[in-house]
Amino acid sequence: MVAHLDMDAFYASVELLRHPALRGRPVVIGGRRRIAPVTESGAGDPVDAGTVPVLRDYAGRGVITTATYEARALGVHSGMGLMKAARLAPDALLLPADFERYRMYSRRFKDAVRLLAPEVEDRGIDEIYIDFTEQLAGRPDPWPAARALAVEIQAAVRAATGLSCSVGVTPNKLLAKIASDLDKPGGITVITAGEVPSRIWPLAARKVNGIGPKAGAKLETLGIRTIGELAAADPGWLVEHFGRSFGLWMHEAAHGRDDRPVVTFSEPKSISRETTFERDLHPVRDRAQLSSLFTELCERLAGDLARKGYAGRTIGLKLRYDDFTQVTRDRTIDRPTQDARMIRRAAGECLRRVPLERRLRLLGVRIGGLVPATAANLAGTGTAASGVGLNRTLFD
Repeated sequence: MVAHLDMDAFYASVELLRHPALRGRPVVIGGRRRIAPVTESGAGDPVDAGTVPVLRDYAGRGVITTATYEARALGVHSGMGLMKAARLAPDALLLPADFERYRMYSRRFKDAVRLLAPEVEDRGIDEIYIDFTEQLAGRPDPWPAARALAVEIQAAVRAATGLSCSVGVTPNKLLAKIASDLDKPGGITVITAGEVPSRIWPLAARKVNGIGPKAGAKLETLGIRTIGELAAADPGWLVEHFGRSFGLWMHEAAHGRDDRPVVTFSEPKSISRETTFERDLHPVRDRAQLSSLFTELCERLAGDLARKGYAGRTIGLKLRYDDFTQVTRDRTIDRPTQDARMIRRAAGECLRRVPLERRLRLLGVRIGGLVPATAANLAGTGTAASGVGLNRTLFD
């Protein structure tokens, strides 16, 4: 038995803990990032609604990271451009994203869950899968016990963070992902295999994680709108229209079949940091700002490595120009590193290998070839987050 736990409007809910005066108001998170340090105490700098900018005053091409449920009711959603959102909800309040704080609360809720059910698969900052098998072993009827455990986990998350979550409990990961979304916010949804026809089949086919916008639109043109209609489709017909692998998978998924295990640990292949600018930046006229932003990305990437206990050898650069073309370059150094200076130096060498005649809209840094830092002979002698001397060779 598997549970999927999804935090409710996670980023927005974290912000409302810091800014309680904004509760009940349409609030959008996005546009820019807050850089101020955050402490484990969760201490913040609360504001009142009168001091927060509104969407109608926004100018730029930022996108929504998330929004409160009050804002969602006005038609805005994550991934939407802020300028478009301003037309739908001009009076919605706009707060910058604070990912350091979100990561802190992410660690808190996951630690709380592991105390009750340690078999956890981390799926991102705000969601996890949980294997309930050990906790329910020997139960003649495990479903009531599964619901009770989900209630206990939900209470533990709230006690540890002050935040709400929704939990779906089902026979497998695919169904659990669907179930956790059905009774948001703060819901607990338990669905047995026998309830798939009555509770899953009436849902839109797009509710299946893995059926994206393009596949969903194609299904609609073929007359398939619900999961039940997808389940009734002939597998050969699906293969004909979607290819063997995807077509057969959709047929299995529509019947609620999924044999993927809960994976409690997997080594990351790479770690990256990138930022999209509010306005296009010129490599010469905006050199100081680009240099500072690149330094910050390298420092944050080094901090991620130190926090996760990894070092890497292949350091890469990513640029997106104002015409949306994109280039990447990478360089492999002799020894693994998690040092900001070394990352910055190698990324700067990659930068010299790309044309810088056009304005830039995105800048990113990544590191691959990861190994555990404890087993590595690390290159670089500076501290991971030290910024001393990092600005002297970028965009020269």
